[in-house]
Amino acid sequence: MDSRTPSDSKTILTDLVLPSETNPLGNLFGGELLARMDRAASIAARRHSRRIVVTASVNHVAFNRMIALGSVVTVEAKISRAFKTSMEVIIDVWIEDRESGLKAQANEAIYTFVAVDEQGQPVPVPQVIPESDLEKQRYDAALRRKQLSLVLAGKMKPAEATELKALFI
Repeated sequence: MDSRTPSDSKTILTDLVLPSETNPLGNLFGGELLARMDRAASIAARRHSRRIVVTASVNHVAFNRMIALGSVVTVEAKISRAFKTSMEVIIDVWIEDRESGLKAQANEAIYTFVAVDEQGQPVPVPQVIPESDLEKQRYDAALRRKQLSLVLAGKMKPAEATELKALFI
């Protein structure tokens, strides 16, 4: 199975915030943004694995800025790391200033997807080869996040979480 780079999975979705997608304050509903992020992340995971993928978890979401009615929103997703059958996907959300055209990061998220066969059983996925400094940082951090998640779920003993221990020792 060939390894792939994060760039191989990069997915960009750009859309406009419409009135039916906003709350009484005129800002994009959080759930609408989550759905957009899930779609972009799903495409990125499928591009990486070339398999059917399912959302396993939404590990982190930060709603840092409100996204107003009429805003141009760009959701960028790419694989940060692959494990045996799962893939961590980092999602960055950008808003574009209507007058200047400048982009500013509005939100971010981390999702986990699992590749499955036609019967819904997990299947192996290609490994990730990070290229840029940011991709290497995200790649390294993904293992720490996975270990933390496993420890909190009781699926890994804290003493076995070597990457987490290395942060404190």
